Amino acid sequence: MSVQFLALVGSLRAGSHNRQLAETAVKLAPAGSDVQLFEGLAEIPFYNEDIDVPGSVPAAAQQLRDAAAGADALLFFTPEYNGTIPAVLKNAIDWLSRPYGAGALSDKPVAVLGTAFGQYGGAWAQDETRKSVGIAGGKVLADVKLSIPGSVTRFAETHPGDDAEVVAQLTEFIKLVHDHAGTAAAA
Repeated sequence: MSVQFLALVGSLRAGSHNRQLAETAVKLAPAGSDVQLFEGLAEIPFYNEDIDVPGSVPAAAQQLRDAAAGADALLFFTPEYNGTIPAVLKNAIDWLSRPYGAGALSDKPVAVLGTAFGQYGGAWAQDETRKSVGIAGGKVLADVKLSIPGSVTRFAETHPGDDAEVVAQLTEFIKLVHDHAGTAAAA
């Protein structure tokens, strides 16, 4: 079954290891499936109910909502900033959670992964992201996890897509999300 994935990356840095990981996921999508990397998180204003008004939602926020609504599953690639989720990713979740009860995350399979410099690979940020996405209405795939530690040294001279262990782990991760999303779509 074909599954449309939307990938959101919590780092805005061009050379981000999480962005590289997401770009690798685009290449590893199962046959017939597609991983779209969302561009434009930096342009989305901080969530504010005063500007979230039908007919005048900021264009960047509406593009995010439309992309998420058209996806079968979402992948959140998060680094860890000061032990938690980056503001840009939290802001995206806030926009996707609205309107209350009917946001673009509602009942969508969502998986969280990433890499960080620390020994746990950003596990705290991933846990916070899962918590926030679940509260926002997403169907968090809590059993599908991938935390890659030591990003600064591990990927200093190697792209994640050239690391055989990472490619194997990421391939399995995407397959598991694909299977969950396919099962959800068939139900």
